[in-house]
Amino acid sequence: MAQGSAIPDRHPSTRREPAQDAGVIVDPRGTVTALSPGICRLLGYEPQELIGRAATELLAEPPPRAVLRSHARRETWSSRITLRHRDGHPLAWTLRAEPLRDATGKTYWLLTAEGVEPSGLPIGNVGEPDTALLKQWALDQLPLPMALYDRRGVRLEVNTAMRRESGRQDHELLGWPIGESRCGNTLLELQGIGEAMTEVLRTGRTVMCEAHSPGSDTAVARVWLLSLYPVRGPGGQVCGMSAAAVDTTEQYRARRRLAVLNEAALRIGTTLDLSRTADELAAVGTDHFADFVLVDLLDSVLRGEDTVTGPHSLLVFRRTAQRSVLARCPESVVPIGGTYTYPEDSPPGRALAAGRGALHRAEDITQWWAESSPARARKIREFGIHSFMAVPLRARGITLGLALFFRHRNPTPFEADDLRLAEELSARAAVHVDNARRYSQERATALALQQTILPHPALHHPAVETASRYLPAHAGAGIGGDWFDVIPLSGARVALVVGDVVGHGITASATMGRLCTAVRTLADVDLTPDELLTHLDDLVLLMDRNEEADPGGRSAPSSGEVGASCLYAVYDPVSRRCSMARAGHPLPVLATPDGEVRFLDLPAGPLLGLGGLPFEAAEFAVPEGSVLAFYTDGLIESPARDVDEACDLLRAALADPGRPLEETCDRALGSLLPEARTDDVVLLLTRTRALSADRVATWELPCEPSVVALARELACERLSTWQLGHTAFVAELVVSELVTNAIRYGSPPVYLRLIRDTALICEVGDASSTAPHLRRARLSDEGGRGLLIVAQLSQRWGSRHHRCGKTIWAELPLTPEMQPI
Repeated sequence: MAQGSAIPDRHPSTRREPAQDAGVIVDPRGTVTALSPGICRLLGYEPQELIGRAATELLAEPPPRAVLRSHARRETWSSRITLRHRDGHPLAWTLRAEPLRDATGKTYWLLTAEGVEPSGLPIGNVGEPDTALLKQWALDQLPLPMALYDRRGVRLEVNTAMRRESGRQDHELLGWPIGESRCGNTLLELQGIGEAMTEVLRTGRTVMCEAHSPGSDTAVARVWLLSLYPVRGPGGQVCGMSAAAVDTTEQYRARRRLAVLNEAALRIGTTLDLSRTADELAAVGTDHFADFVLVDLLDSVLRGEDTVTGPHSLLVFRRTAQRSVLARCPESVVPIGGTYTYPEDSPPGRALAAGRGALHRAEDITQWWAESSPARARKIREFGIHSFMAVPLRARGITLGLALFFRHRNPTPFEADDLRLAEELSARAAVHVDNARRYSQERATALALQQTILPHPALHHPAVETASRYLPAHAGAGIGGDWFDVIPLSGARVALVVGDVVGHGITASATMGRLCTAVRTLADVDLTPDELLTHLDDLVLLMDRNEEADPGGRSAPSSGEVGASCLYAVYDPVSRRCSMARAGHPLPVLATPDGEVRFLDLPAGPLLGLGGLPFEAAEFAVPEGSVLAFYTDGLIESPARDVDEACDLLRAALADPGRPLEETCDRALGSLLPEARTDDVVLLLTRTRALSADRVATWELPCEPSVVALARELACERLSTWQLGHTAFVAELVVSELVTNAIRYGSPPVYLRLIRDTALICEVGDASSTAPHLRRARLSDEGGRGLLIVAQLSQRWGSRHHRCGKTIWAELPLTPEMQPI
């Protein structure tokens, strides 16, 4: 029904004729000028009491607005009107008004009561309203705000809900476009409303749009879903438009909260950096619902220590991040990195003790900050901070820090919805902070493990000069299992090892430690490179099987995940040759003094852990002063360039073998490594040295018992030439015992070799593969004391096997103060 026009006649079958004797005539001034006897009976008045009386004095309540408009337009109307009986009780009838005009054009009104029997009682059930009145009531009592507009978009009518929600009266709303009133805008964000209205009036289709009502001191902003639908005439033509509004504030807030959380999932926790994660939380807060955000993490968390428990007043917090809608965070008092504690009776202290967030108004924080820090209190007054939220950062039952959210530019105080959003954001950030804390601890543990295993940078060996670099992967990738080692061997030789364990983290570091220890143990047995890798391969297979059959149910890699690459090289400064074998490791590089740089043609060999495949060793002549480069794949494999280009850069960095090795290391890493490393990098450079002929003496001896005296004599003469006469007595005993042992238990040929290095090295070799054993002889035994004497007189001793037999060796100290007593 279009409001503001007369009510149309009803269907003939339901039409009720007016009572013949219940009516009055009202003049243009609203005064009763004539009446019928029936109206007097209905109202209980005498005729003289009604004639000359204002008709409005008979009303028990104001008539509907539609009646007033029809009356003002001099149109016939019919509506339910409540009159007052002479004794005071109300009477509700349907009155019909017919305008009557005299010769001068003045309008008189004939008012008659419809549906009243001659007895004066309403026709039908008592209290049954007229259909037209029901329609009017339904419109006025509809809980949804509604309004009627003409084709110009001007508001013609509103219902009670619209007046209530807008806070405006009819004279302020009628005659104004949608979203506007006499006193200002009633709705916001209606930039496209003109196009929507045009579409409704042009096409006759319903259009829906969203609008916001501005908040006030007593009411918060509301969100409405507007339905604009056409009003059609009898012929189907669009005569106007009606608008109905549905309050979708809660749905809007839920969508907004979900959108913020979705955005936070992408913006918070992008790295494993604690400070950056805290800053990301602060940035999301200031971008969406807060004007100033502080994030304080426990100092123990930032230092990578275990979190402490106890009174919160003893916890030390460090300012980790702060963000503001104002430039340079002028609201802040504590700088980034500053430390402090929160008293237990403070709002943040109570939130920490409760383990959940809390809302506070300005009066709560002003008193606390005025007592604890006058500077903070001044900032509150200066910027007009009126509300804040304190939310603990907790993850996995551990308190990690605290987030504080403030408002001063936004006049609306924080609400429960804001607190829920802040708690959800803080909970997500806390998980990322805890992950970063755990990762930092794991990374520190893995680094400490590697640092204890890797050789000391100041390691010195007479056979080689070394320089090395170990660079762990950046934080996101995790510590890997790359390692290297420089192991002294017998006969002034040196073993050079580089390896790379599959995977990252503590597991890879622990596996690396086990392999490194195994290599040192196997190297002490003086195995050849290919034999050593074979034993190492068996060890990795055993480790893999143990991981599979772990009875404790602990998380462990599955079969095939325990693996490693390795390169093992042995350099002999006497022969100036280097033997190598590799297990799936990158090729080493040799740079000779004449300027040639080449990758050595070394058989690849399978990765450790595959099992059943052989390893092959190769031997190369290495001129004195050459540089051997060993490295892991992290040096040459990078998304920024292909392997061939990286190999060319490595060759270029090694082109000058006379350059200091430390400078060469820096040059190689600077040209090859990207800024963000996804894998560990090991680079080991060795410049070879050689023992000159005057520092080595070798004799081949007959396999006869009498040659022992000759061996002692030859050794004494050489020691005299080397001016080591103070070691002659001990050296004679060791040489005598070793030669005697070779003649008695070995096979010819027998040779004796003395090497003067940092120690005096005595070596006796023979063609037998029988291994010597140290044992303690009984008092009645005639032999069995030789190796015991050698062990007592030397710094260290041992034996090594080769293709032609074995060699027993012993190292004697050169300085007198180190001689055995």
